[in-house]
Amino acid sequence: MSLKIYLAGPDVFRNNADAYFSHLKAELSALGLEGVSPLDGELSANEAPAELARAIYQANIARIAEADAVLANLAWFRGTEPDSGTAFELGYAAALKKPVFAYNVPAVPMLRRLAGEVPLTADADAFRDAEGMAVENFGLPLNLMLAVSAQCHETREAAVAALAAFLRPAAH
Repeated sequence: MSLKIYLAGPDVFRNNADAYFSHLKAELSALGLEGVSPLDGELSANEAPAELARAIYQANIARIAEADAVLANLAWFRGTEPDSGTAFELGYAAALKKPVFAYNVPAVPMLRRLAGEVPLTADADAFRDAEGMAVENFGLPLNLMLAVSAQCHETREAAVAALAAFLRPAAH
């Protein structure tokens, strides 16, 4: 019986999403693991948008619940943070005590990454963005809730290797 790995990330929005997930599933299969994509299964496109959204939500949380671990793409998406749906999926997996392995997380503290992307100012308490909101400064590459709940890696290959070693320690 293969261990199931839920594949989280904004990759569902790629124009080649099926090919991307097929490649990732093959990579996992070579390690004796079964990749489970958010795109797996059949959903009726005839449903109203709200009903379809609810069906996708329910299918994906069921996939996470059935998975042995989560592999997540936490690349910045449409801004300077990971995809919000992926962040939710990681939180759900963490609540279920599933191990999470993330990739596309540069080994650079978030404050330093943001400094090159958005204007920041410093006051006596914190670095702040243009809206006056404090920027976390824990030396972590992402918001602490993501960085602490997931084992973060710069590349997908590194995350997959760490995931396989964690799940099959005797084989690696």
